[in-house]
Amino acid sequence: MLETLRRHLTQRSDAAPKPVAIVDIGSNSVRLVAYQALARALTPIFNEKAMCGLGKSVVITGRLPDDGVDKALKALRRYRALCETMGVDDIEVIATAAVREAKNGTVFLEAARDAIQRDISLLSGRREAELSALGVVSAIHDPNGVVGDLGGGSLELIDVHKEALGKGVTLPLGGLALMDASQRSMREATRIARKAIADAKPLEHLKGRTFYAVGGTWRSLGKLHMRQRNYPLGVMHHYRIQTSEAADFAELVEHTDSEALEDINVVSAARRPLLAYGAIVLDEIIRRAKPREIVISAAGVREGMLYERLPSAERRVDPLLAATRELEATFARAPGYGDDLVDWTDAFMDNSGIDETEEERRLRHAACLLSDIAWRAHPEYRAQRAMNIVTQGPFVAIDHPGRAFLSLAIVFRHEGVEGAEGLADLRTLLTTRLFMRARILGALMRVAYLVSASMPGVLPRARLRVCDRAATLTLPAACVDLASERVLNRLKALGKLMGVDARIDIAS
Repeated sequence: MLETLRRHLTQRSDAAPKPVAIVDIGSNSVRLVAYQALARALTPIFNEKAMCGLGKSVVITGRLPDDGVDKALKALRRYRALCETMGVDDIEVIATAAVREAKNGTVFLEAARDAIQRDISLLSGRREAELSALGVVSAIHDPNGVVGDLGGGSLELIDVHKEALGKGVTLPLGGLALMDASQRSMREATRIARKAIADAKPLEHLKGRTFYAVGGTWRSLGKLHMRQRNYPLGVMHHYRIQTSEAADFAELVEHTDSEALEDINVVSAARRPLLAYGAIVLDEIIRRAKPREIVISAAGVREGMLYERLPSAERRVDPLLAATRELEATFARAPGYGDDLVDWTDAFMDNSGIDETEEERRLRHAACLLSDIAWRAHPEYRAQRAMNIVTQGPFVAIDHPGRAFLSLAIVFRHEGVEGAEGLADLRTLLTTRLFMRARILGALMRVAYLVSASMPGVLPRARLRVCDRAATLTLPAACVDLASERVLNRLKALGKLMGVDARIDIAS
């Protein structure tokens, strides 16, 4: 996999990347997202939404509201101008439930095409479900459960297991649609949601698996829950809530005026009226299907469309490693050192006696690629700079314990294995096993830095292994001058973590 990724990035570097954009005409918002390039690890360069409420009252009147249409067309004209300004020629435009269901949807589409000067794909509910699931596949490592994409007009549900998708269904349970159909009665909204969800086939085999929540309303619920927990990370993607806790929280939101909720200021005013309806739908899914956990996905239809366009070989690339490798190429003092460190730590782990899962291995590889990205910062702030990039970066295919692992490993690499003071909150996200892996990796990277100065080509000649109850660094005779008391001390720190001695040997 690493060799495939290296070859792919080398090929891409030969040509300047061309930006791509998606314009999503949804039932509640119309959004433009432009990305640096069509790639396995997407990097947004511009993101804007206009809350147009196209789906407002469609259930009652059967028509898109005039004020919503005016706002949407104005937004589309702006997005066309923005894309011209950014030099984005590759633009895909999609429309979803509100336009699909409205009597005047066809007339609106004609005006929208004129405004954006692009063809517009009107997605069916099933197609919307498939693309949302592909978005989750693109951004969550080996998903296993059901994807639920809650928009303003509809809810799409589809089973997903790794890259295998089930048959998607669409239900008229979007926040705006449910609010109108229930005439703003929570009791009636619950009855409508319960009846619709009772027959949803994708939920039949969700018990004990994961429910992947996609859509702005559910992200807002997750953000509110995160703030009320005083959670140590601010990244919404892959935020995990245990089912019992999610059910209790959903019930609280259902029965409390949104403006009275603690920390409601983290949710935009335009989203607040829909929180209770999103909570009702989530609560009914939990009651019916009994998933093990709820995981918020920031990726959905837009990311799914771009993932679908990738060649099959590129789809198989790990997006976490793709993103960390591009960061290394951009910020490291000598790109290529990360690859040396990956191989060097691979060899050490293979003969150290430390067992390692597949997930721990990929996290270690990602940490190696990030090991030198903060070198331009003042020495006293390198750990903080690197940690900020890791904790706040737009990585996908990594859960929050994985982010905490990368952050702590980088801190240990810069400040030593006792350098996690003030990071107790992040520590709570890790098991004892993963915390110890972060300390060992940090100690390894500290030895590697002193031996190589973060330059490629040195580590392949410096073998580190555990033998005869000692962590032994073997240097070739040509590198004898790289040995020092400081290197030995760092080797001893590694040995102490592993319960072994430390020594440096010079090969004859």
